Amino acid sequence: MEPALKILILEDVPEDIGLIERVLKRDGIVFSSRKVDTRDQFIDAMKDFDPDVILSDHALPQFNSIEALKICKAQGRKIPFILVTGTVSEEFAVNCLKQGADDYVLKSNLSRLPSAILTSIKHHDMEDEKKKAEDHLLEQNAELIKINKELDSFVYNVSHNLRSPLASLLGLIHLASKESDQADSLAHYFSMMDHSVHRLDNTLKEILDYSQNNRNEISRTQIDFEKLINDCFKALIYLTGQQEIEKSVTVTGNSRYYSDSHRLSVLFHNLISNSVKYRDPNKEKQIIRVSATISDANAIIRFEDNGIGIDARVLPNVFDMFYRATEQSDGAGLGLYIAKEIVHALKGKLSIQSEINQGTVLTIIIPNLSLQP
Repeated sequence: MEPALKILILEDVPEDIGLIERVLKRDGIVFSSRKVDTRDQFIDAMKDFDPDVILSDHALPQFNSIEALKICKAQGRKIPFILVTGTVSEEFAVNCLKQGADDYVLKSNLSRLPSAILTSIKHHDMEDEKKKAEDHLLEQNAELIKINKELDSFVYNVSHNLRSPLASLLGLIHLASKESDQADSLAHYFSMMDHSVHRLDNTLKEILDYSQNNRNEISRTQIDFEKLINDCFKALIYLTGQQEIEKSVTVTGNSRYYSDSHRLSVLFHNLISNSVKYRDPNKEKQIIRVSATISDANAIIRFEDNGIGIDARVLPNVFDMFYRATEQSDGAGLGLYIAKEIVHALKGKLSIQSEINQGTVLTIIIPNLSLQP
């Protein structure tokens, strides 16, 4: 059995109250009611009676529906408020609805009152469910943000702490390879160990780069593209085949360019590293060309190589996390993913063109932060 609705009736005419109650009973609505006609009575009833629905005449001797509606809002009450009044203008009715009333019913047409009450209750129930769902979603989002921050902190600290012993291990391998009396017979194994440790160190560095891109604010410093790109080439001198590649760096434009130097360094490092790793040693001339065109609005940077290229079928996937487009890859598949994330963080655009056995061209457009305050 449905619980009885508690209906608070703000009305000063007993005959009208009787008509309202009769109409509701006739339509089978189970309710209890309290009648008030002053401000103090209304406030007391809101507290003591705790109504489910409010039916209010507009004009009473010392009180009116707009004031009653304001009291409901001030108390944070979200219950149906229906105006039950005599003839009113359309402008007045619209104004009441804008103030927060759920509906208005003319006393000359009380037969519509039961459906107005039920419709308003249903609407409020739906709004309550929607609010609960939104609150639950916000709680889940907050929890996910907390978990992501904790996970990011864990990944960052573990990766950072692991790189230190790896550096020590690399040093020990180099010392052992030089001091060993059996250097010739062990050289192959030392080389394998050195390669494996470098691979692990590079993976940890990529994880750190990804974590730092997510956690650090965008910084703004003036960028010397020629120096930054050449520094990246120098930092990758250890890569096999780097010395055999013909490199060129061209920078045009006189505008001062500002961006995040660390992010750009990681971005360029990853792209140049890929060009070196996937060079084509069978070609007489192996090339990497980097060009940057600087303007007040942006920088357009183009990385071009004549390496092994990428199959068109897998090209759309190369920016996915942990994706490796070729069996020649011995990395974790994070380089291009991190490049994409950095470009996104800098609000830029990244595109790629590639053809098997011909090479790859990556074009990046990154806004100039010089105009920012």
